[in-house]
Amino acid sequence: MYDRPFFRDSLKHAGEMTRELEHMIQALNLTTHPEGGHFRETYRTAESTAIYFLLAAGEFSAFHLLRNSDEMWHHYAGDPVELHTISPDGAYRVEWLGPGIEREERPQVLVPKGSLQAAVVRGSRWALCGCTVTPAFTFSDFEMPPRAELLVLFPQHAEAIERLTR
Repeated sequence: MYDRPFFRDSLKHAGEMTRELEHMIQALNLTTHPEGGHFRETYRTAESTAIYFLLAAGEFSAFHLLRNSDEMWHHYAGDPVELHTISPDGAYRVEWLGPGIEREERPQVLVPKGSLQAAVVRGSRWALCGCTVTPAFTFSDFEMPPRAELLVLFPQHAEAIERLTR
């Protein structure tokens, strides 16, 4: 079964991807993030914080929000990221974070305070991003509402909520 070229190439590619991800996680000293993916804080003052954020294809950053802080996403390397937001008034948006300006991707995307956000890699590899939070990130400002609660609040976005919550 695995002697066919397609399967050999797929397994080889998967192994290379695993090694590449493991290398980045180790080289950047990343740890698992509660919402999904891997991260490391790289800067902190009372006014702002910055992190590396690595998300592999097939993973997602689950819907969460920062009650009192804005978050600016930056794309550094890899595949583009689909960033989903739901504002407090229920407006739903999907923006593309990535280097392909000609494909309507943007190298930075702002998520305003109080907005739910979730992220998915659009490609077969990974995305290395950065997030800058102002004022500085604290876990007391972080909230990851349960799926059931989000479905009651925003039933019109059930498909996205079902797909991007745990």
